[in-house]
Amino acid sequence: MSKPRLYSGMQPSADSLQVGNYIGALMQWRDLQVAYDAFFSVVDLHALTQPNDPAELREKTRRTAAQYIAAGIEPSKSTLYVQSHVPAHAELAWILSTVTGFSEAGRMTQFKDKSQRYGAETTSVGLFTYPVLMAADILLYQTDIVPVGGDQKQHVELTRDLAERFNSRYGQTFRVPMPVIQQETARIYDLQNPTSKMSKSAESDAGTLWLLDDPSISAKKVMRAVTDSEGSVRYDREAKPGVSNLLVMYAALTGRQIPSIEDEYAGRGYGDFKKGLAEVVVGEFGPVRARALELLDDPAELDRVLAANAAKAEEVADRTLSDVYDKIGLLRRTR
Repeated sequence: MSKPRLYSGMQPSADSLQVGNYIGALMQWRDLQVAYDAFFSVVDLHALTQPNDPAELREKTRRTAAQYIAAGIEPSKSTLYVQSHVPAHAELAWILSTVTGFSEAGRMTQFKDKSQRYGAETTSVGLFTYPVLMAADILLYQTDIVPVGGDQKQHVELTRDLAERFNSRYGQTFRVPMPVIQQETARIYDLQNPTSKMSKSAESDAGTLWLLDDPSISAKKVMRAVTDSEGSVRYDREAKPGVSNLLVMYAALTGRQIPSIEDEYAGRGYGDFKKGLAEVVVGEFGPVRARALELLDDPAELDRVLAANAAKAEEVADRTLSDVYDKIGLLRRTR
């Protein structure tokens, strides 16, 4: 019996992924690839919605792929590829855009937030149609589940709507995927501003733990993380956001329960607690960093692995696209 299929991906928007990406996505993906026929993509076409230096984008794409592998996404178990290496993504996105309502796309929260922040003059059509490309990413692979953060749930709901609409108009074509939302307790916040989600685009580097940081830098950032004046290690998201954030990180990286960690550090103060967490972070990220740098030292081999996986992805994607073209009535080119 074949495994159910999974699709997910991240943008290559920074030189390094951060601890929130690792806990919220990569750790989950690593476990899911065992039970699912998993497709994981570095979504470089999505990254084009923001200005990029071409050479830097290529480098970030390789670095993101290397970190996927270093974190345990195995190309022999999963299909790990670069989005732009499979042209069907862009082709299906155009088809889906013709069955997407203008007001429907305009209701997407991320588009509204970013367009209000940056203004209409600097907001691209690509940003507006970003969720349609995401729908194409998912539907190409006849995906059963999509593991996403809560902020992406609306995009998966649009994907489901588009799949059902297309199927209703043209006959059964797409599998309708289900979102699998990461647990809220796994959300990681900025070390210096623990009421804001940790982000690759944060204003200050001091609040972000990067997977490729030197271990000494990671430890220093943990030791300097914002806490409070109370001095007790206990979880209270509202009253103690800084300490709660560190507890969530500690629990996620060790697989322990938060009450167990609270008991261990009862009466010991924040210094001991932060030191313990720093050791956990360095112990977890050290091997990932070493493996990623090893992969990046041989870009030709990394590119070979990505190309082989793209060929696997393309085989599946092209079958779906071919069916779509037949259903909507496009004239086939004769050979």
